[in-house]
This record gives sequence, structure tokens and C-alpha cells, in this order.
Amino acid sequence: QVQLVESGGGLVQPGGSLRLSCATSGFTLDDYVIGWFRQAPGKAREGVSCASKNDGNTFYKDSVKGRFTISRDNAKNTVFLEMNNLRPEDAADYYCAATPFIPPLTERQMCIINVVNYWGRGTQVTVSS
Repeated sequence: QVQLVESGGGLVQPGGSLRLSCATSGFTLDDYVIGWFRQAPGKAREGVSCASKNDGNTFYKDSVKGRFTISRDNAKNTVFLEMNNLRPEDAADYYCAATPFIPPLTERQMCIINVVNYWGRGTQVTVSS
């Protein structure tokens, strides 16, 4: 049974940092394209960052470039999103996502057109003073 469980969300002041984690099980993480998406109230879910099968290629939404970093630990079946210099507009529910890598799927496609097979339940990030 495939499971993705996010953690690490919470309340942080503008300019602060959070590290989101996504514990996965039921599949071989190394064979998957991974990603983080977010959804703010009243808005559509959007791809924040996605990474290719070997993390050699990554995609970041323009507004988070230079502030967010996606990574994975295949040995621990865990995906991470390091978020620095957080802004109020980053506040949202953040979802971990995974899709089996089948060429020519790219991390960019996963994030932009939401090519997602498996979703986590989300973790809430609030950015407020």
C-alpha cells in the first residue's frame, strides 16, 4: 500500500524557515519523480518543486527559486523541502507527491501539469507575524 505522510509544517514568522518531510512507503522511491505542491484557500493546487528520478534535474516555481530546496533520502524513503526566507504568500497546505518515472516524463511536467499518481494528505504552513 502506497503511503506518503508529510510533517514539519507549522507557524513561522516572515523570514523564517521550515523543513518539510515526507515519509514514503509501499514503493521504491528511487524509481519515482517526486514533488511538493501547495494549495492556499480559494486557490488551485500548484507545483512548488519537483525533482527527477536521480535528483539531477529539479524544477522550482519562480517565486520560490533561491529560497526552497527539494531533496530526497532514498535509503530512508523520505523526501524533503527546505524552505527559507518564508513570505506570507507561501502560506498554504503543502502536499508531497510521487509519480513513477516513465520516459519522457520530466520533473517540469510533473509540477506544471500536475502529473501525480500518489498524494500525501498535506501539512499546513502558516507564515505570519
